[in-house]
Amino acid sequence: MRTTMLRKTALTFAAAAATAGGIAGPAVAAQAAPSTPTAVQADRKPGGERQLDVRYEAQPNFYYCGPAAARNALSVQGKNIDVHTMAKEMGTTENGTDSINDITPVLNKETGKDVYKSVELPGAKADDKQTDKLREDIKRTVDSGHAVVANIAGTTTDTDGVVHSFEGGHYISVTGYQDDGDTVTIADSANPATATYQLTTDDLADWIATRGYTATS
Repeated sequence: MRTTMLRKTALTFAAAAATAGGIAGPAVAAQAAPSTPTAVQADRKPGGERQLDVRYEAQPNFYYCGPAAARNALSVQGKNIDVHTMAKEMGTTENGTDSINDITPVLNKETGKDVYKSVELPGAKADDKQTDKLREDIKRTVDSGHAVVANIAGTTTDTDGVVHSFEGGHYISVTGYQDDGDTVTIADSANPATATYQLTTDDLADWIATRGYTATS
């Protein structure tokens, strides 16, 4: 069932002016796309930590955040799927990718039937039960060698104090966790300068609230 939390998403930036359809984005996000994928991180450590090896690429335009997040998520399995092909399969337009439910089937096409399942987080803010489920879903998914894709909206601050603002919506990949899942690693296609950063799971859950994410079932 589609709800308002899963409607069109696209890059926005706090200081950017809105355009038709509510889409706006920083020039670097719309323009930058490294010709050669670069690794974000790859490591497995004791003490409740794991980081998958991401072959990161930035999105090639301002509305491809959904396909780019899925492409970065699949790269942890050594897959290099053409982002334009995925955009076509997701029905991505200049209005963005409509729903996390358009991401899940594409991930399952590449990983296996019913491997991924969409999870909705209704409400303006995630409650404790939703946050605990997100934490366990991330740990299970990453431990299985897969990445989570999340549809987020609003503004949050990472663990280094850097603000990330996507008021009109955005898609990101979750590629690792630390502190037994209390902190997670994000791969963000919007800007190569901030390709990866860490958030608390509590903040991520609130960032996802009103929308959803897809994780292994």
